[in-house]
This record gives sequence, C-alpha cells and structure tokens, in this order.
Amino acid sequence: MAVYLDHAATTPMLPGAIAAFTEAMTVVGNPASIHSQGQLKKRMLEEARETVAASVGCDPIEVVFTAGGTESVNLGIKGLFWARAPRRRILVPGGEHHATVDTVEWLERHEGAVIDWLPLDEHGRVSPAAVARAIAAHPDEIALVTLLAANNEVGTLQPVAEVAALAAAHGIPVHVDAVAAYGHVPIDFRSLSRGGVSAVSVSAHKIGGPVGIGALVLSRRATVEPLLHGGGQQRQVRSGTQDVAAAVAFAVAAAAAGEDLPGENARVALLRRAVVDGVLAAVPTARLNGDPDPARHLPGTAHFSFPGCEGDSLLFLLDAAGVAVSTGSACQAGIPEPSHVLRAMGRSEVEARGALRITLGRTSTMADVEALLVALPAAHAQASRAGMADRVPGR
Repeated sequence: MAVYLDHAATTPMLPGAIAAFTEAMTVVGNPASIHSQGQLKKRMLEEARETVAASVGCDPIEVVFTAGGTESVNLGIKGLFWARAPRRRILVPGGEHHATVDTVEWLERHEGAVIDWLPLDEHGRVSPAAVARAIAAHPDEIALVTLLAANNEVGTLQPVAEVAALAAAHGIPVHVDAVAAYGHVPIDFRSLSRGGVSAVSVSAHKIGGPVGIGALVLSRRATVEPLLHGGGQQRQVRSGTQDVAAAVAFAVAAAAAGEDLPGENARVALLRRAVVDGVLAAVPTARLNGDPDPARHLPGTAHFSFPGCEGDSLLFLLDAAGVAVSTGSACQAGIPEPSHVLRAMGRSEVEARGALRITLGRTSTMADVEALLVALPAAHAQASRAGMADRVPGR
C-alpha cells in the first residue's frame, strides 16, 4: 500500500462521513420544498450548518455552503469587490493560493481592479507594516484586503488579527482564505469578525469530508454581490439547491476535526519533527522552508528545497517507490511549476523548482515517515544525477 504524505492536497474521507453521506443520499426531498419530505431535508441541512458553524465559532446563518474552497474564495473576493464599487484597489500578499491569485488577476483584467501585491519575508509571512503602508497610500481606494490564514505550501501562519485591525480602522473589509488552516488551528469567527474580518473560506475535503463542498463564513454585517442568481437561497448570497448529503458529511468531519485538536496537533507535530530531522540528515544540502518556530506554522507541513534537483523529479521517483508527496499546491491542473510561494519569498527560480512539500494528517504514522526516509536517499541521488531540466547535455 502506498504511503500518503500529501494531506494538504486532500485528506482521506472519514468512515463516519462516508456513512453519513451515503445515508443522507437515500432521503429524497428538496430543502426548499414545503412538503414534509422537503422539510426533512431542510432539517438535515440546517443541523449540518449548525455543526459546521460551531467548528468555526460563528452563527449558523453566517455559514454559506459552496461547492468547495475555490468557489468560496471567488465569492468572498469578487463579492466584496463588487459591493465596494467604485473602490478598485485590492491588497494581496504574494504567495497566495491560486484560487486567490487567479481571482484577483481576473478582476484586474475584466473589472478594472488595481492589485497591490504585498511582499513576504524570508519565512513566507506578510508584514503588518507593509499592509499599513499600502493602506496609508490609498486609504479611500481600497475595496478589500485578502490573505491566507496559513500558507498552503510552506505552512507559515499569517498575522490575520493584526492585518484585520489595520484594515478595520479604515472600514476596509478583509477576506481570509483559511482552507489550509481549517482543522489544524482554531478558528473563532466571532472574534475575527469583531476584529475586522468579514469573510473566511473553508473546505470540507481538507478535514476528512467530501470533495465538492466548502463554505464562506460571511459576517451578518458584510455585504457581497453574489456570483450565482436564481432562487435566493442562503441569504440570497449563493442561490441553488443545496447538497444536503455533502453538508451532512461535512458536518461529521467538522465535528471530528474539533475533537482533541491540541492532542492531535501535538502528535502530528512529532511526526513532522521526525520528517524534518530525517530529511536534513539524509540530504544535508536540503533547506527547510517556512517559519522554524513550531508555534508559527502548521503542525503537519514540512516544505523543503533541494538544490540541483527538480522537485517534480523527486516527486515522481518517490511515487515510484510508493510514497506520495507534492511539489506544492494541487490546484494547477497537474502541471508542475516553480513554487510561486518561494519566488515571493525572494528565492531564485532554480530554488523554487527544487521544492517538495510533505504534509501529514490524521492517518499518518511513524511508519509512513520511516518509509519516506528510506526512499528519499536513492530518489535524491537519481534526481541529482538528472539535474535541472535546462541543463545542457554533456556538461
């Protein structure tokens, strides 16, 4: 059986979530219908919404179910941007997930948005001082600020509360992409909302729920223009018949994610420590990326650069040895590319091409770590002999 160390891309669906999903699919009815079958499905849906709301510390009405994290990010960013017209400026840290990068670049091309890209430090963190300077330069032109809660590649936690406070002082809404952080660090939306955050994006399949459902946690006080029209469901923010079975399974995973989170994080952090120590011992030239402080990065993410190697070469060689890892985000249609996160952190393109991400989750064991460390030396040696893709043959 293959060793799976790519939990940041997706994590195995919990048996309880599968059972709940299957059972809910046998119940017929549209939750918007007023007959008894429809009202049964509505009750199932709203109970699921309550559970998901509890997992992020918000009121149930603030949970807007979406088709996943990408739709949630699009709705949060585009919805806030359109609602804030005629303001056109968006503050965005470098190294964001492509769901954000592609969304703001679309707004730039089609809606006249002006994107202020904010620098990252060497650990992949945006500086509140940089945010303050960007706001001070155009305080009345900014439509919104958007940022990750935790970087999905290197795992660095972002200063969300500090950034939100700066924006709130000027009445600027903040959207937070918490897809990578959800289920790993506590999310208290009531506190975040009081501090200036208007919307938070999360996704079910990162915490053991099904693919195809996520949520935008949207403050009661926030105003957004919807992406979809027709029916007016979910506060008229996201029209369409809701997927009750997926919501029920999402709720099972959300409840499980909150069980003994400190204990599970401590367990996963020990595994990560073994990964880091083992990789650096096996390949002394490897460089660990992200914040070295365990309190300032995700517990299960270990991201490395391997000088002289293509990251995708290492990925394929480890895959052939039965170990599944990643070079970064899984949301680029399966096309390996240099890590835009490392580039935003000031690394060269060559360094960015030698990246490898190892992510652990609830099913990860020390045996998985040992399998990786057994396979890595040979894979690295072969990848090093192959060198970089643009090397001139014979040299």
